[in-house]
Amino acid sequence: MTVMAERASSQLSVDMFERIAEFAEREDETVRFEFINGRIGLRKVTNGNHGAIIMWLIRQCMRARPELDLSPVQGLKVESYRKGRALPDAVLAPVAHFAGQGDWADIEGVLMTVEVTSFDSDTHARDRVEKPQAYAEAGIPVYLLIDRDRRSILVHSDPHPVAGYRNIQKRQPGDRVVLPEPVGIEFDAEELKPYMD
Repeated sequence: MTVMAERASSQLSVDMFERIAEFAEREDETVRFEFINGRIGLRKVTNGNHGAIIMWLIRQCMRARPELDLSPVQGLKVESYRKGRALPDAVLAPVAHFAGQGDWADIEGVLMTVEVTSFDSDTHARDRVEKPQAYAEAGIPVYLLIDRDRRSILVHSDPHPVAGYRNIQKRQPGDRVVLPEPVGIEFDAEELKPYMD
C-alpha cells in the first residue's frame, strides 16, 4: 500500500468504508474489503481447497451442534467503538442469529470466528496478528485458525481486550481438535489433510 493510500485509509470513516465495500461488491462479486486497525484490506478470492475446508467445518458443526450456524458470509463489527469491520471465513452463532443484521453484524452472541489462511503476502499480518487481536478485543470466545501454510490448526480461547487470546492450542491435521466452551465441539482433523496444500 502506498503512503498516500495508507494516509487516506487512516482518515476514512467507517460509514465511508461501508459504502466503498458495498459498491465494490456490487460491481465485482469476487472483491471483498475489510477495515481493521484503520486499514482497508482486500480479501483474496479463495481456491477450492479453502472452500472445501469451510464446508467440512460446516458439516462438523451441524452434526455436533444443530442449534448453531457456521455462516461463511457474515461480516462483523470489531475493535473498540466499532471502528473495524472484519470478514471472517466463517462465524459460529445461534441459528438465524444474523437475520436482519445486514452486512456488518454486532459481535454479541458470536461464539467463534474461523479463518483459513490463503497463500498471499498479507496472511501473516492479517490472520495470525491483526484478526486474533481484533477478535479477542471484541470478546469473541473462540478463534479457530486453519493455517495451511504451516499445516497446523490453532484454537485460540480466553480472550482479553489488551493481551489477546491467552490460550492457544496448536494441533496438526490428523489430531483430535477440541473447541472449548461455549463452542463445545470436538472433531478429528484427519479429513483436513488433503486440503492443507
